[in-house]
Amino acid sequence: MRIEDWFLSEEERGNPASKLPAWSRGNEVRPLVHGATYFAELRACLERLGKDDLLLFADWRGDPDERLTPGGPTVGAAMAAAAERGAIVRGLIWRSHLDLLRFSSAENRHLGQEIEDTGGQALLDTRTAVGGSHHQKFVILRHDRDATRDVAFVGGIDLCHSRRDDASHQGDPQPAPMPDVYGPRPPWHDVQAAVRGPAVAEVEQVFCERWEDPAPETRDPVRRLRDHLGRLDDAPPLPRPGPPPPPAGRHNVQLLRTYPARRGYPFAPDGERSIAHAYRKVLARARSLIYLEDQYLWSTDVIEPFARALEREPGLRMIVIVPRHPDQDGWLAGPASLIGRADALRRLRRAGGNRVAIYDLENHQGTPVYVHAKVCVVDDVWAAIGSDNVNLRSWTYDSELSCAVLDEEEDPRPPAGALRFARDLRLTLMAEHLDLPAERVDELCDPVAAFDAFARSAAALESWHESVASDGRLSGGPPRPPGRLRPHPEPRLSRVRKLLALPMYRFAVDPDGRPPALRRTRGF
Repeated sequence: MRIEDWFLSEEERGNPASKLPAWSRGNEVRPLVHGATYFAELRACLERLGKDDLLLFADWRGDPDERLTPGGPTVGAAMAAAAERGAIVRGLIWRSHLDLLRFSSAENRHLGQEIEDTGGQALLDTRTAVGGSHHQKFVILRHDRDATRDVAFVGGIDLCHSRRDDASHQGDPQPAPMPDVYGPRPPWHDVQAAVRGPAVAEVEQVFCERWEDPAPETRDPVRRLRDHLGRLDDAPPLPRPGPPPPPAGRHNVQLLRTYPARRGYPFAPDGERSIAHAYRKVLARARSLIYLEDQYLWSTDVIEPFARALEREPGLRMIVIVPRHPDQDGWLAGPASLIGRADALRRLRRAGGNRVAIYDLENHQGTPVYVHAKVCVVDDVWAAIGSDNVNLRSWTYDSELSCAVLDEEEDPRPPAGALRFARDLRLTLMAEHLDLPAERVDELCDPVAAFDAFARSAAALESWHESVASDGRLSGGPPRPPGRLRPHPEPRLSRVRKLLALPMYRFAVDPDGRPPALRRTRGF
């Protein structure tokens, strides 16, 4: 395997202004599956921060009262305590839209204020396209006296309510508002990556570029005044970055980003779409299995490289895990969330037929699990964990950050050609969805066997649900089979509701941030 065949070159990134290296060697990347796993590790790392250590974070939503572990501390208290011990704390939090739209402006303001009150600084950042968001979710911890302890957490998990769930998927005791179908404590599936080694300095560079952007954090004069009075607009210089941490492992890491083209960032004056470029390059090499977990799976332009790969390779299979229901259930918001998925699924099935399988998840009580993970594994070689979803918004409009990994160790298990990190990540996720015991996980190494195992498990669970529905009782019937997979139903919308929701879908739910020339050619 040549790294150049899978990772983007500096030129292929498509952003000449970027100072990020093409990739870095010598890293250790560990997937942290579930918010509870991530939050517990983050708590331990935060508690080790001392005087002159550095804590940097960027978030889409932050709830200061979200507990990192069942007994605390809260997110706000843990960061404030680090600042009180002398750590340098800086945060970039998306200001967000109005709370009546179920976003998070009040919560993000409260988290920023709690950090400010202990000597840290947190900016409420709207320096993005109109209607766009800062969707990057990462935390960087650097140590003044021992760089071997430096770590960056990159992925899809916000520091907020609903995220602290575990493998049992009983939901976070501190839930965020969700449609009633997910119950009072919505089960939540998510993934973050813990990165150690030289790539930590690259994640720090991503933060520094945004922090040092000379544009004002908001264009609204009223909000500017309020931020000034609350000390949420001060952006003191960051400490001069230290040298990259020493090598920590065998993983090659490439950071991929999205920035919109509608605003001239100094570090991306024409935007950046390296996430889109990376997917298109990798999917052009796909031969055996694309494994994807995604919150949305929208947009025909975005799904096209997946479809072309399926049409090109008759032996290629694709497994997709998505939520069963949207996170918005209004009369227009619900259909607007389904329009793009319906078109995308039709295109994939037209391209791959029965080689494409779409599933959603439920816990053992039958409650749907909200899939918030953003993970892709291609041919058990290339793997990515990030904040980006498979839609136009994530590939062109919002700010996003993804971590792509190529292991230098080949996996010894047949079939040959896999790399250890990518295969282990896929097997870990698949084994959980199948309720497969650890001693049987290797049965999933073969892509065809894994594809068939998912199909059998989902069919068995669907048959059980049908028998329960026909009997009208939950007890006394056949036992529930193992597994959490349900075949995902094709979204169905009436012509009237689709017509009414289409403007909301195109301009608010999944806007296109590409320059006009790229839109015309449907390129990225």
